[in-house]
Amino acid sequence: MRQPRRPDPEVLEGDYRVPTALGTLAWLAALLVLLALGDRLAEEDRWWIGVCLTGIALGVFGYLYIPRLLRKRAEAEERNAEYGTAGGDGASGGDAPEDGEERGADGAGDTTAPRPDQDP
Repeated sequence: MRQPRRPDPEVLEGDYRVPTALGTLAWLAALLVLLALGDRLAEEDRWWIGVCLTGIALGVFGYLYIPRLLRKRAEAEERNAEYGTAGGDGASGGDAPEDGEERGADGAGDTTAPRPDQDP
């Protein structure tokens, strides 16, 4: 007989800045080592310099983008809570108008456009 499945544990939100900064610094250290090698670095291995530069660029992009992503997610959760959407993903469609009228994405009477957090 199968035992009932235990509930999933809560998601632990960590500080994104530490691993992002450490990864970016690791790519920077690797780049500095490659540049310090100078002419001792074989010609066929110089492509690693581009890999390091790409790693640094992606790390900086992630460090700057993640706060925006988290802010947008928090705004979407607030919007879903305001509309009474269950699950927080906007897929359940629980935003029925209170006064019996149909309401569009902007809260007006136009119902042709979906809300930004819903699939068309």
